[in-house]
Amino acid sequence: MSRSPVNTPSVYSLGYFAIMLLSTAFSLFYSFYYIDTLGLGVGMYALARTIYVVWDAAVQPAAGYASDRTRTRWGRRKPWILSSLPFYAVFFVLLYSVPDAVEGWGLFVWFLAFQLLFETSMAIISVNYLALFPELYPDPKRRARVSVLQQAFYIVALIVGTALTPILYDAIGFSGMALSYAVAFAVLMVISTLLTRENPAASVEEPLRIREALRITLSNRPFWVFNVSYLLAASVLGLTSSTIAFYAKYVLGLQGAEVSILLVTTFASVIPLAIGWYFVVRRLGALLSFKVSIVVFALSVIPLFFAHDLVSGLLAGVSLAVGLAGHFVIPFLVQALIIDVDAAETGRRREGMYLSVGNVLTRASALVTALAFWIVGTAYGYVSGDKPGPDPAGTFIFLTTTVPLVLLVVSFAIALFLRQSDVTVPEGADIGLGDLAASSAGSSATDADALAEQAREAEIAAAARKPLA
Repeated sequence: MSRSPVNTPSVYSLGYFAIMLLSTAFSLFYSFYYIDTLGLGVGMYALARTIYVVWDAAVQPAAGYASDRTRTRWGRRKPWILSSLPFYAVFFVLLYSVPDAVEGWGLFVWFLAFQLLFETSMAIISVNYLALFPELYPDPKRRARVSVLQQAFYIVALIVGTALTPILYDAIGFSGMALSYAVAFAVLMVISTLLTRENPAASVEEPLRIREALRITLSNRPFWVFNVSYLLAASVLGLTSSTIAFYAKYVLGLQGAEVSILLVTTFASVIPLAIGWYFVVRRLGALLSFKVSIVVFALSVIPLFFAHDLVSGLLAGVSLAVGLAGHFVIPFLVQALIIDVDAAETGRRREGMYLSVGNVLTRASALVTALAFWIVGTAYGYVSGDKPGPDPAGTFIFLTTTVPLVLLVVSFAIALFLRQSDVTVPEGADIGLGDLAASSAGSSATDADALAEQAREAEIAAAARKPLA
């Protein structure tokens, strides 16, 4: 008898592939498209991203709180995902469909408006999608496996977005490229969402009022320590993603297909390395692995300083992939444990609120990225593709090596304030997931012990396969 696809890790991870397909085509190419191709000034770019961060600080908590309070026959999260899906797709197309006559401040307004609309719809979808992760997979060991699979789907989306995007916009233009991705996203996201069944036990308790929900969330010390540390590491990812095309052009002297080769090699290397990080988590537990991953991430950017052509760039890219793999896989696990501890203390599952407020802090990495871009660009004289200044290579070497190193050193220093007790659910505590959580009761006492319980693997997997009816 065939196994039902409902709530399988593959089906859930398919949704992440769909989301990140559009997100990748946006994050890797939008700054290059608007600054280097269309001529948007670096100052205007930084201003638009700053406005976005302020806007996002209001949108994210509202989206999370509304999601936590939602009660429908289809669950709390699915209605929000399905209703926001068409907006996410349409605004993505409009971001890459700038009319030829739009320039100067008009280009700034276009970028700002559709960036805000696109990112708002993405916030609603991502908060609700990611809120399902701790609920569907309460056991730490299973979470680690699902996280690796999820990030593998993410990397495939990165590879597709990286390799295919230049080919598509060369063949059918930026607007045609965006439309192709938008259709693919819509189909895949609908499939993933419809084959996901939420756990009714997670929404039994009456939700907190918004003032009380915010007070408890914002007074949670481990939440703040983790998210500030993660913000700085995410800034490195954002900075690397948004400058890699510039780095390839000005530092390595690459063009066209060579840029795609560099990006695909870097991101393809993340998949097997992510599997390696899974075994690190099994050995060290989520919290210690998180701290180790920051150190490795910092070391992995150093070879970028020495690369000067395609071959050395490929080697530096593989080195960077080691750090990226840990950054992609491990933070989700620590975040889920913090949410579990909160559920044990409050008696309510509040993934939406925690993830949305956390996303505000993480999205602030866009401000860090934009400010770094503006400050370093100004110092080196880089204004735009039309006015690259006297040393564009120096500009992007500094942005891809020195700035990330500083950010990751500070990130690690902050992460040291996280203690094991901050991510440990008391034995026998109710984390609000009913029978599904019971299969892992006691095994969450320490993350490392839970990951080492080989004898219970079959039992946990069998329980997780049961429909969440």
